[in-house]
Order: sequence, then structure tokens, then C-alpha cells
Amino acid sequence: MKLFGTDGVRGEAGSFLTAELAMRVAMAAGIYFSAHSRTKKILVGKDTRRSGYMIENAIVTGLTAVGYDVVQIGPMPTPAIAFLTENMRCDAGIMISASHNPYEDNGIKFFDAHGNKLSEDIEAQIEAIAHNKTRLEEGQVTGKKIGSAKRIDDVIGRYIVQLKNSFCRDFTLQGLRIVLDTANGAGYKVGPTVLEELGAEVIVLHDKPNGFNINEGCGALHTKDLREAVKQYRADIGLALDGDADRLIVVDENGDEVDGDQILGALGLFLHQSGQLKGGGIVATVMSNQALEDTMSENGLKLFRS
Repeated sequence: MKLFGTDGVRGEAGSFLTAELAMRVAMAAGIYFSAHSRTKKILVGKDTRRSGYMIENAIVTGLTAVGYDVVQIGPMPTPAIAFLTENMRCDAGIMISASHNPYEDNGIKFFDAHGNKLSEDIEAQIEAIAHNKTRLEEGQVTGKKIGSAKRIDDVIGRYIVQLKNSFCRDFTLQGLRIVLDTANGAGYKVGPTVLEELGAEVIVLHDKPNGFNINEGCGALHTKDLREAVKQYRADIGLALDGDADRLIVVDENGDEVDGDQILGALGLFLHQSGQLKGGGIVATVMSNQALEDTMSENGLKLFRS
């Protein structure tokens, strides 16, 4: 059975992604990272799905069984896991999330010590260990070598400071009214806090997760409520996140969605005109439309497709 897909291990919680499978994958990952270990610590975060409790505990069991100390930080955006893994000097980071999928699904995403997603080659090595009963048995430790686990609730502050520091100190969001839809997901605390501390007036939608309402009729995949709220409150802009807060949909002041290619194009041209654009172009995926490529070309820039 193939475990890793295009973005980690993902499937229906309790059927495909069982507690047993989560523990086995965690043990396999721990065995792999042990060979390159610096700190013997692995960070674990999650989104707001009910099944996250089951999967998180299974992952902690698997990692401690092979000698890893686990730092649990609770619901946090996927990009926060990437940042905090490196910031807290961990050997790896794990995000428990099925992104924009409905609550029934869940997933396990891995990051290396530098906060980068794993290559397909590394995923294949971890998958091979997970299917090797002998390797899993040999990788388990005893006595004082068994790992520990602790929950840290205040790391959200580190991430908020990081996000604010990435915002130009000469600017403020003062005077802007922003509607933010957090999809009842992992960004429900971070998102409003950052925007408010940068000076914006923030109207928040769908920020009361109950374990089952993540992405349900809201967030980046369902912008009806956001579009209506932007017009109702006469907001300057609307922002919609998905369940793990690594996807963004923008709505303009008229309540119309702004296409992702339009956002990339606008940012690319702005950076180019202000002398900040490196590499002579922007990077998009093979799914981006021809109009974006034409716009870049008309301005002497290239579109590099991944």
C-alpha cells in the first residue's frame, strides 16, 4: 500500500489513516531522522479536526518509542510548523492536517530541520521503513532511551512576531477594514491577531472550530459569506484561509474574488517597478493561465512554471 501522495499521507481518518498507521509512519520517520539527528526533538502541530487528537497521540507514541522527544504545540497553521521547526532547532516537524478537505479526512505532513517539505526520495525511504516490520522492531528503544513529550502553548507568540517582522516597519494597516474568514481552522487565532496588531479593523468569520466544521461552507473553497460580508461592512478587502491556513483567496472591495494569477501578476509588477524583484520574473505552476505569462512578457519579465 502506497502511503505518501502529493502532500504527505492523507485519507479518511479511522479507515485509511488509522491510529495504527499514524504510529507506524511516525516510528518510521523517527528511525529515518535519527540517522541525521542533531537535537532528538520533533515538533508536532495540527489543525482543528476532531481526529487530530487520535492521530497526534498515535504519532507521539510512535516517536517516543524510537527515542524522540516530542514538542506538541496544538492547532497552528502549516507555515508555522515550517518556521517553528527550524526556529526551535528540531530535527523535523509534523503537521496533522488534510488542508482544504472536509473534517472526515486527515493527513500527516513532514518538514525537515530547515522547515522544507521532504523530497520524494526521503518520503520513499520513510515509506519503506514503515512497511518493514523488522526495521520497526529494531528501531524501538528501552529504558532511559525512550523519548518524552511536552506540550507548549505559548509558541504562537513566536510565529506572530515573525509574521509582523516580515511586514515593512514603515507601513501600517491603520484605517483599513479587513474581513477575514479563518475556515474554522488552524489560523483562527493567528490570523486576526496579526492583522489587528498591525493596525487593521478586523471582522472575523468562521473562527469557532468544533472539530467538525473545518472548511464547512466557508474559507478559501467557499467564499460566499466572505463576499457578502465585504459588501455589508464596506470593507477594503476580504481574506479567506483554508483549514491549515496555507491557502489564501482574496476578495476586493466590491465583493469579487481576485484570481491567484492576478495577485501573482500584481505583486510581480510591483516588486519589479520598485526594484525588488530578483531573477527577472515570477514563479507559478503549470496551471497558471496564459494571460499571466503575456502580462509578464509585456513588462520584460518571465514566468517560470513549476
